[in-house]
Amino acid sequence: MVKELGVDIYRFSIAWSRIMPTGFSNEVNEHGIAYYSNLIDELLKNGITPMVTLYHWDLPQRLQEMGGWTNELIIDLFVEYARVLYERYGDRVKIWTTFNEPWQTCENSYSNDAMSPGYIFPGIPAYLCAHNLLKSHAEAVHLYWDEFKPVQQGSIGITLDSSWCEPASDSLEDRQAAERSLRFNLGWFANPIFSATGDYPLEMRETIARLSAAQGFPESRLPSFTPEEIARIRGTSEYFGLNTYGSSMVKANDGPYDPAAGPSHEHDTNVIGYADPSWEQSASTWLNIVPWGMRKLLNWIREEYNNPPLWITENGVSDFGGTMDDMRIDYLNDYLDAVLDAIDDGCDVKGYIAWSLMDNFEWRAGYVEKFGFYYVDFESTEKTRYPKASSKVLTNIVKTRQIDVNYRPQPDVLIPPPQGRH
Repeated sequence: MVKELGVDIYRFSIAWSRIMPTGFSNEVNEHGIAYYSNLIDELLKNGITPMVTLYHWDLPQRLQEMGGWTNELIIDLFVEYARVLYERYGDRVKIWTTFNEPWQTCENSYSNDAMSPGYIFPGIPAYLCAHNLLKSHAEAVHLYWDEFKPVQQGSIGITLDSSWCEPASDSLEDRQAAERSLRFNLGWFANPIFSATGDYPLEMRETIARLSAAQGFPESRLPSFTPEEIARIRGTSEYFGLNTYGSSMVKANDGPYDPAAGPSHEHDTNVIGYADPSWEQSASTWLNIVPWGMRKLLNWIREEYNNPPLWITENGVSDFGGTMDDMRIDYLNDYLDAVLDAIDDGCDVKGYIAWSLMDNFEWRAGYVEKFGFYYVDFESTEKTRYPKASSKVLTNIVKTRQIDVNYRPQPDVLIPPPQGRH
């Protein structure tokens, strides 16, 4: 399918538990090693560059039982895992990503029951998770730079996720709220790596320290980096990986901070986000189709972080199925057009990777929301794949290097969406 699309890069993630079932390097699963090795070889044989992510939310269960990302022992264990991957695959993999969407790994896993392990413990463990994750990222990068890059000559970075935050009005309060939302979410992970200060955003540090004191904590719920850790983390990404899909309207919270509300990242940020009713809605309630938000977000990153080389590592839209997917065609054309506008603005965009190759399991949405360029017949024993109309549009863009909004091909096999779902 990748070859048929004509693209020259394929991004995939490795499951830690498939390589090291217990999480420790004393037990390496050679069948898991072979699985990914065969994939890498087949990609290279077909002229397709593998872009490999070390961690995409797959944590071995034994490590979670030790506290997961809230236990600082995870740092050395992650480095052990990274070493095995560099040793086994680094001769062929030339683009590495340490983490995919660390905000989801921490906030949606430890603060609320959205992702595994599904804790509902807001305001404390997510900050511990982020702190250890950032240090794990830095140590894995330094390991690569010190021991592997001189010979293997690859590059390494991190992928963060963010929506664009559009101020609900021109008022100072709403504009500040939108900025605060970007800094407390995207900046939470981007600032320590990409900013000149190499630390969490100043407003985030000051706000959480003040609220923690008001809530009766002896110290800030947001851990502090030592000067040595700041130096160790700052600059540890050779590119800025960005997963982005939609946008959010953001306005200031009318009321003051309420310490009695209890600690949470949402309370710390203190904004109200919502979807503009005029925005087109995808099959996913969280995904609003706002192409101009892509351009604004890319420019915000350019201005905030001194225009780092940037890969758009995920961008796509969901529907409820079928092979005639006009929404995806429009989304692809419009969002790529916004990327071109951002490049004209001066953004250093190096590449674009669409999500996703085929319909797949979308976390708690299961198999209902479809993101694929290829339809998967989940009712068949063979799980047969069929190219959607959008796959032909993507192939045409890759081949011609142009966006043709009038190109509306028919799919090879017309499969309608489920009855009543569009």
